Parts: sequence; C-alpha cells; structure tokens
Amino acid sequence: MAEHNILGKKGEELAVQFLEHLGYQIIAVNWHEKKFEIDIIAQDQNQLVFVEVKTRNTDYFGNPAEAVTSTKQKHLVEGANYYIEKHDIDLECRFDVMAVIFNNNQQKIEHFKDAFYPELD
Repeated sequence: MAEHNILGKKGEELAVQFLEHLGYQIIAVNWHEKKFEIDIIAQDQNQLVFVEVKTRNTDYFGNPAEAVTSTKQKHLVEGANYYIEKHDIDLECRFDVMAVIFNNNQQKIEHFKDAFYPELD
C-alpha cells in the first residue's frame, strides 16, 4: 500500500475514534458504490452525517480541510443522495469535514460540522 494511502487510513481510523467518543454511531467507513465514495457515514442523534476526512503530514500548505473543493463537495452530495435513496433514509443530513495532521508523532484533529451545504440547482 502506498504511503499516502497508509496515512489516509490512519487518519480515518483516528476520525472514527474521535466521532465515537462524541457519541456518534458509525454506520460505514470507506463506503463506496458505483462511482461514489464516502469516508465515514455516521448518525449524530437525528442527523445522518457524511464525513470527508483529509489527512496530511503537515499543515505547511494550509489546513487539509481546504482540499475539499467545490468539485469534491458536489461529488459527496451526489454520493449522499444515492446512499439516502438506496437505503430509503428519512433523516436530516449534514456534511462534515475532518482535518487530521500527523507531525513528529503528534496528531491534531479538527472537526468542521456543517462544513458545506448542498447547492440547489
């Protein structure tokens, strides 16, 4: 496995632990179907939460969360819509982003709730 894939997996594992500590129920990790992929799907009380995790070794080039571009956001929304329809879910939904930085055996995690909202066409 490539080093960036190992780092990403490590970041997702830390993000899952973080969310579980907050009381979230983890529904899926690395869910993918067709062309869609969502890092974490969780439930926070009465909300279904779709979480994108960005992991880096440093924040030298900015916060990892800044890598969630509008194109990525659109793809996440499409994937969430597909997931919701397929599983016939009737819950309010939210999109969160988690930024994880591993630097010199230290870790930093930031959780951005409601990081973005779906654009209406």
